[in-house]
Amino acid sequence: MPKGVPSAHASALAQLPHGDLISFWWAGSRESGPDVQVYASRWSKGRWSDNWVVASRDSLGAALGHGVRRIGNPVAWTGADGTVHLYVVATGLGGWAASRVVQLQSTDEGATFKVRRVLPMSPVFNTSVLVRSSPVELAGGGWWLPVYFEIGHKYPMLVSFDAHGDPQRLTRIGARTRSLQPTLVPVSNTEVRAWMRDATKDNSVVQQAVSHDGGFTWEDMGPTAIRNLGTSLAVLRLDSGNLLMLRNDGTNRETARSTLTLSQSTDGQTWQEVTDIVSGQPGDEFSYPAMYQLGDELHITYTYQRRAIAHHRMKIHLAKDLP
Repeated sequence: MPKGVPSAHASALAQLPHGDLISFWWAGSRESGPDVQVYASRWSKGRWSDNWVVASRDSLGAALGHGVRRIGNPVAWTGADGTVHLYVVATGLGGWAASRVVQLQSTDEGATFKVRRVLPMSPVFNTSVLVRSSPVELAGGGWWLPVYFEIGHKYPMLVSFDAHGDPQRLTRIGARTRSLQPTLVPVSNTEVRAWMRDATKDNSVVQQAVSHDGGFTWEDMGPTAIRNLGTSLAVLRLDSGNLLMLRNDGTNRETARSTLTLSQSTDGQTWQEVTDIVSGQPGDEFSYPAMYQLGDELHITYTYQRRAIAHHRMKIHLAKDLP
């Protein structure tokens, strides 16, 4: 954490061209505070570097030519040419429902970024679109960016990018109007699965959708039985093909974010709990996880009590993936 900065949230992970990991998150006095900035740190040779600022209200506002009131969730992707693409939620007025997504690019492995564009994604004054989950690689060097719409109806979407980082297509994921923060996993050349946070207030579970034509059209699936009370989750496909899901397993509002549980599946239908990554007391918060496989290690970052970003490493055993 930066010295003297009391609050941090919403970490993301990406791999740099030479194999290191880079993490991004926002930090400041409080969520939506005027001093919130997006920070980065690099994982190299078994340790994290000192963090540095990659975006702020002032830097985004100066590049865009208009005021930015608040900034939020970052996610990142490294293109085949080594360019790091950073997507940051930013608002010019109002709350998060008035958000836009700013695309930045770095050609020096994340050391510095330049604003490329505000993504054109919504007919409502191009607002109320946010990011949270990791992008997904496509054949041909492009990628999908999971996004979600949040004014009134809440629903997940994906943006397709070509290998140059230019947006090509915006696709809605299913027809639900109470789900958000999709996490996407291709399971074959044609089938893609999506799992989403449920936007209902009570007794919420992980929602899901499927595409059978490579992400062009989507069908809602029945809700899972996996408890997740109104918070972000992450799903990752390991090199073996097995799936991991990391999500909060609280039973009520007091415990909604106090336990972070890792589960594993071979088919995306049935899930077996592997371990609790962290578990605390009612009112504690360990939330908004990110996962990345690097060789035979699973790297996990998450919000720790809104005071810091925590990092865990787990060995992946090739015969059974995780113990």
